[in-house]
Amino acid sequence: MTKNPILRWLPPCLSLGVFALSLWTIQQHLHHYQAETFWDSLSHIPPIHIILAIALMGVNYFIMTGYECLGLAYVRQSLPYRQKALVGIICSGISNSVGFAVLSSCMIRYRFYSVWGFSVVKIAQISAFCNLSFCLGLFVVGSIIFLKEPLAIPQLIDLPFLSVRPLGIIFLVMILAYLFLTVIRQKPLMIGKWIIPHLSFKLAVSQLLVSALDWCLAAGVFYALLHSSVPLSYPAFFGIYMLAQVAGLASNIPGGLGVFETVMILLLAPFITSENLLGTLLIYRGIYYFIPLTIAALLLGKYEFSHFFHQKKSQLESVSNLSTTVREGMNVE
Repeated sequence: MTKNPILRWLPPCLSLGVFALSLWTIQQHLHHYQAETFWDSLSHIPPIHIILAIALMGVNYFIMTGYECLGLAYVRQSLPYRQKALVGIICSGISNSVGFAVLSSCMIRYRFYSVWGFSVVKIAQISAFCNLSFCLGLFVVGSIIFLKEPLAIPQLIDLPFLSVRPLGIIFLVMILAYLFLTVIRQKPLMIGKWIIPHLSFKLAVSQLLVSALDWCLAAGVFYALLHSSVPLSYPAFFGIYMLAQVAGLASNIPGGLGVFETVMILLLAPFITSENLLGTLLIYRGIYYFIPLTIAALLLGKYEFSHFFHQKKSQLESVSNLSTTVREGMNVE
């Protein structure tokens, strides 16, 4: 048991803060999405496309549990898959929507892994590995799609390029440099106080594959909803989606709200009206952000209640055992 009372109460307090932030975000989603607008937009999308989008979302969040599996493999720790999946789903569902993904995901991981006996150093390493993996996926798919589909960059996006091709080259160089420093190089690299560790080829490839699939499936959810309205191939749409995501992530606004929509409207204007696109965006955010956020908040709440009652039960059992021991000792005397 932790002797320091601050360290003892820090994990549940952090969890309570994340849970409260999740409830606030859900309330904001409900306030932003008016029921009449939502159902009107939903009626214009074929049901089979909605089912496909929900299925892709489910597959995507299953893939995202791979971040936790790889993070634990990186620090050479093991846990049952159900525990890794619990952390992965809650981290992804909450951090994708509430913003400040690095901070919120670190808080969630600290809550769970500290209870399961992991040191602060190990938890920090897992969090850093998972967050880096997410960024690497952006670089992998961005380098491929931006070089294949060199879109013109709208003036609204403050980038010093006319098209995304230079951005694709930069992403490709970053991936090649990462692979050289972590796989080909046979020893860790010291950069000041930072250490870039040596990774096995299998772990590095798995890291890039999981993160790339994450991004591809996220775009697939939106494409499934939009496919009947725009005459674009998936690769062409994927380039637009990735540029909008880069702009949204650079803004650091929760979920890229507003920035993501603006870029999508600008680049899809020749194919679909703003009203129809905004309706589809509404459904996309409902499926990809709101549903997982609600599930993650419920799972976190359920865990906290179960953990609280388990602790109370253990304390009562300890008191009962102590009383029994005292009575037996008195009887012996």
